[in-house]
Amino acid sequence: MFNKTLDRAISDLKKGKFVLIHDDDDRENETDLMISAKFAEPEIIKTLRKDGGGLIFIMISNEIAKKFGLPYLSDLYSTIEKRYPVIKAVKANDIPYDKKSSFSLSVNHRKTYTGITDMDRSLTMKKFYELSNKIEKTEKNKATKMFGEEFRSPGHVPICIASKDLLRERMGHTELFVALLEMANITPVGTGCEMIGENGKALSKIKAKEYAKRKNIVFLEG
Repeated sequence: MFNKTLDRAISDLKKGKFVLIHDDDDRENETDLMISAKFAEPEIIKTLRKDGGGLIFIMISNEIAKKFGLPYLSDLYSTIEKRYPVIKAVKANDIPYDKKSSFSLSVNHRKTYTGITDMDRSLTMKKFYELSNKIEKTEKNKATKMFGEEFRSPGHVPICIASKDLLRERMGHTELFVALLEMANITPVGTGCEMIGENGKALSKIKAKEYAKRKNIVFLEG
């Protein structure tokens, strides 16, 4: 049964459809609405914004991050905490469900205006996907230059980087979705958003499954 569900999820991703992924009852206990960034049209961003309600972000593989020279934000902070003591003061060393955050920089594409509209975020995400497809055989220094020519930071699209060893090291939504994209042989750049309920809390797994059934979307558990 699981293999059939997984096969359908892979097939749907290739067709530009959403999937839902719940991480674990004992972790965040959240469901994220996800899609390949290749298909992140303005209507997709609208759906994430209205049906998800959480933070809309990009998930990328560790390999793509290294090619562009993108750091984990926590690593970047550690290099400047002596100069800015507040950085050390707010260190994320007490995350209740994980050891380290996957967040990196936040970006806007240079052709966006404010960066926050559905059209702007769509442009940023699709351009990120397109550029990631071009850099496989590009030297790191050149890839970093290409990235800077396309994007500015800070911006309105946060980037999350999957851990190097994926699910062996961390089992967050970033790793789960990057692994799924790689299984589908799709460039591992995903777009996602946490699902929030009407009560302001994370949408319960029961209600997330009801949404999946109503919308005919595959529901996967980490």
